[in-house]
Amino acid sequence: MLKNRNGMEQAGLRLVGNYDAPMFSFFCMLLGHLTYHGNYVARVTDNPADQLVAALNNNRTAKKESTLYDNPGLGCIALQYIKAYQGDCGAVGGDDAKKPPDSQFTDTFAPNCGVTASTLSQITGRLVACQSKYVEPSKVFSEILMKDSKSLEILYDKNHTEVGAGVTGTDGGAPYFWCVLFSNGTRNSSFTVEGGEAKITRPGCFSGANDVCSSANWPRSITLWSYLATAFIAAAYAFGL
Repeated sequence: MLKNRNGMEQAGLRLVGNYDAPMFSFFCMLLGHLTYHGNYVARVTDNPADQLVAALNNNRTAKKESTLYDNPGLGCIALQYIKAYQGDCGAVGGDDAKKPPDSQFTDTFAPNCGVTASTLSQITGRLVACQSKYVEPSKVFSEILMKDSKSLEILYDKNHTEVGAGVTGTDGGAPYFWCVLFSNGTRNSSFTVEGGEAKITRPGCFSGANDVCSSANWPRSITLWSYLATAFIAAAYAFGL
């Protein structure tokens, strides 16, 4: 019995050495990757406003333009900017396009965000869109906001130094508004917020706040579990499981 048991143990050791060990190493690396990726997903894709800014900066750097600082104070103001439309999608574009008066930046937007009015800097560009259904941030950027040559001029303007984005639905649903505001302010001294954090207001999300904004109103096209399932299927195929 002892001999057979030792034999089984030796066979088991050979099995680990020849088959299980590489697979074990693979899953260790996979777990590390998923842990890192999961943290990345939480920082970016759980907030559509952050993801919109990421798409914007990726496009700028691809054209050898500088990355813009994602200012949370400016992001909060972008959210307030689209709330000023009060759900009127028709006022965003076309012949009847409107925009909130500049006085609202000081009188309404800044106080609602806890932004110190004296630190407001010049708005050097604005991109606003409204859709009847939710669209992924990357598609909003490439297919909706970048609709013409004027939009491209705004995107690549060399006067920009900072950016802030906001996104919200109306009464928790459609229509969905998207806004990107650009500024030539100085990092850490423009759009500064009381207490160091912009006020979180719902509904809606804004960029730069390290805020996980993932309510049922913001569909998540991809999750950590979908990566995990895909990885295990790939592993099973590779190792013949």
